[in-house]
Amino acid sequence: KSPLALFRWSMAAASGAFIWYMQGRVRAQPVCGFLRAGLAVPPERCGENRCSMTYMYEYPEYLKIKLPKKTARRYPAYELYLYGEGSYAEENKNLLLTGIPVLFLPGNAGSYKQVRSLGSIALRKAEDVDFKYHFNFFSVNFNEELVALYGGSLQRQTKFVHECIKVILKLYRDQEFAPSSVAIVGHSMGGLVARALLTLKNFKPELINLLITQATPHIAPVMPLDRYLTDFYTAVNSHWILKAQDLRNLTTLSVAGGFRDYQVRSGLAFLPRLSQHDSALSVVSSAVPKAWASTDHLSIVWCKELILATIRAFFDLIDENTRQITEDPKKRMSVLNHHFVRHPAKMFEENPEAFTNLTGAFMWITVKGSKWTYSVYNDSDGKYFVFPLASHRKSYSHVYCENSMLVRKYFFNVWTKGYVYNDSSFFLFLFSFLFKVVMLKLLDYPSLSHIVIQVPPAVGNKYTLGCEFFKEDSRTVQLPVTHLFSFGEYKRKPSVYRLHIPWSYEDSITVAKVPSLAEVSAKLHIAQPHNDSSLPELIIYSSPDCQYEVILKTSLLQVLGQIVRFHAGAFPVYIVSNILLTYGGQLSTLRSTGNFSLELVRTAKPYKVEPLISIVVFLQGFNWFREIWESLSLPEVDAAVLSSQDAWFPLVSLILFLFGTGIAYWSGVFFSASLRLFSSLWLTLIRPTELQKDKLITPRRLCGMISLALVSWTTCGSFAVLIIYLQYLFKVLKCLTFFQTQKATQSPSNSKTLAEAVNSLKMHITILNLFTWIVLLNLPSLIYWLKNLRYNVRLDPDPCRSTAIILVCILEILMSSSTSEVKSSKLLKIAAKVPLPLSVAMLAFGRMHLYRVPHFVTFSLLLHVLCCFV
Repeated sequence: KSPLALFRWSMAAASGAFIWYMQGRVRAQPVCGFLRAGLAVPPERCGENRCSMTYMYEYPEYLKIKLPKKTARRYPAYELYLYGEGSYAEENKNLLLTGIPVLFLPGNAGSYKQVRSLGSIALRKAEDVDFKYHFNFFSVNFNEELVALYGGSLQRQTKFVHECIKVILKLYRDQEFAPSSVAIVGHSMGGLVARALLTLKNFKPELINLLITQATPHIAPVMPLDRYLTDFYTAVNSHWILKAQDLRNLTTLSVAGGFRDYQVRSGLAFLPRLSQHDSALSVVSSAVPKAWASTDHLSIVWCKELILATIRAFFDLIDENTRQITEDPKKRMSVLNHHFVRHPAKMFEENPEAFTNLTGAFMWITVKGSKWTYSVYNDSDGKYFVFPLASHRKSYSHVYCENSMLVRKYFFNVWTKGYVYNDSSFFLFLFSFLFKVVMLKLLDYPSLSHIVIQVPPAVGNKYTLGCEFFKEDSRTVQLPVTHLFSFGEYKRKPSVYRLHIPWSYEDSITVAKVPSLAEVSAKLHIAQPHNDSSLPELIIYSSPDCQYEVILKTSLLQVLGQIVRFHAGAFPVYIVSNILLTYGGQLSTLRSTGNFSLELVRTAKPYKVEPLISIVVFLQGFNWFREIWESLSLPEVDAAVLSSQDAWFPLVSLILFLFGTGIAYWSGVFFSASLRLFSSLWLTLIRPTELQKDKLITPRRLCGMISLALVSWTTCGSFAVLIIYLQYLFKVLKCLTFFQTQKATQSPSNSKTLAEAVNSLKMHITILNLFTWIVLLNLPSLIYWLKNLRYNVRLDPDPCRSTAIILVCILEILMSSSTSEVKSSKLLKIAAKVPLPLSVAMLAFGRMHLYRVPHFVTFSLLLHVLCCFV
């Protein structure tokens, strides 16, 4: 469980060998395991976009489907479209559809037009088969709502999709091959909405037979900014876990984007583990055969290699009798495994023939040696190279073959079948060109008698083929675990390498050229299951006639990168926690209030908050403590949940706290500098007036409170929060401008009064800095409200309505308060000490529930207001 050295590699090594074989034992968190290999070959870097763009050959058109009046009135912001191009679009304008319905659901801020890549390639594929089969692609317009940040509309979207499915199926009811179900492709949050359909009381599960999700965060929200979002996730995942047996007729495929997707890490895109039955499959795009490319969050909807695999799977799923997607769940899973897990480089065959005749006037050549190399250049005659296995089984455990051509169409093709040649039958493996390298374990194929390599005519092409039989034990050496500050362990250099994670489909394959230097990072998307003892493997395929060098070491930057990747969503909690500690420190030293930066350095110490959380997480491992905890109706500590997912250890929290301290410090510096800049601009435009001391509660201030409370109740809570924030900001700028004038003119004002006012200003700047983050956390609901204002003036549901009303009352009073009123308060000691336990509680319960952060801040500010009166 060491956070800095999780890999124990056994690495294969032999002079002049074709293959290096490394195994690493990964036990625990996916945030910390890395391999960095310095190789004298340049792979296609994982940071580059290796996807090809999809293009439309005709102008795309989106035909709006008329919805029932009741549905249109209930969901005025949503629409349903049918995709088409050219003559196909013209034919479909009368909605006499005869194809197979597929519904595309866009994700967070996604457009219904993103269906065009799937729809266009499916249309081209249908043309190839003379429209014997074709698909009708529908798409939902969700008005580009920010559902990843505001969860109040997720239930509404789910119910609208249910209505759309019923409308779509009605379009086919008079057709000869009328469908009884719809296939769904959901991008990002659209995939979660599709899964949520099964939680609706009146939804019939048989209306969906296939669900494909693209970069969908299934496990948890990326940014849990409101309780509606987390409650929605809990309801969906709980239903899929509890009703897993009832979902066997629904085939689900989740495709993650890999490390290029910085918005949704692939670990979140794997379907919940307890719902992984024999009708669910989760893969990473870099492991998809014939794609082998990581995608970013948007390119996954147009990545040509991935879209081609999806469309091929769709056409292989068609039942020739019904001309719809097959109702057989086993066949559906077989097709998905064929295209997304282990593509044998041939078309899908449901019931392949036992024997096939080898055709073509190719020359047959028998190879008896353990090593073989063949160079081809402008060869007009095809050949079959035959390798008898009987003589090799006793001496060797594996066979490896490679192809020097780096173009994808010249890779190896592998499948096993019985073949007939010269009236005699034998069982063999046949290689043509699809894969760059192939390695077979002979014990896995006990009935295999021969291996055959088919070399087609190579007019105008030049490449080299090579095969070698070897024994695995002779190619394996043990390497020590690399520590954090290691300079590397040196071995030899590969030309092709593959990182294989056996407990999930997240392999990465890299093809390299020589000579150059490259780096490969071995990182995990999800942790190893506790009941899984398999080993990750880094298989390195090298050339027999070159000298190679491999350096294995732990990368500190990669470690930090994985921590950020897994826990960046918790940064606001750590930042606000640091600011809250600073605020408490300023309250405790009101007689000599320091500026924000100095007070942050003095008070924001991780040892004040982290040990208590670690102790609670440790004690929750005991039943007696859990029973006491549950009897107090306390929520589960977020760190304990993350720890159970193998995504947490104390060092992570320390690093995040230090990140939060740094961000809070520099954001405070930037915030103060911005205030001074704006006050200087103000000073050039408006002459400042003398500051007057107001009462804390005046009729005007009461009217302001009531007005903003009504705004919060009748429109949007975050809108009222923004208004009071701008009002507070205006007040602080006004004060800052006055003090700049006093300093410039060296006014002989009462020095004691001026010092008191300066201390009050420093406190106001800290409160405003703290409140800035509250505004940012509530911003998504404000954006959603503004975008849908033409449909409804009142945001419903509103995640911050009640909190906004309380904050409006608090800040109306605080903006007119001064430190002199607080110094003599009986509650000052309590108000100064409370931010510390609130910071601990915030880190304990707010990491996975960001919407709780404003509640802790509001309570602390409420005590400050009480200090002004008591």
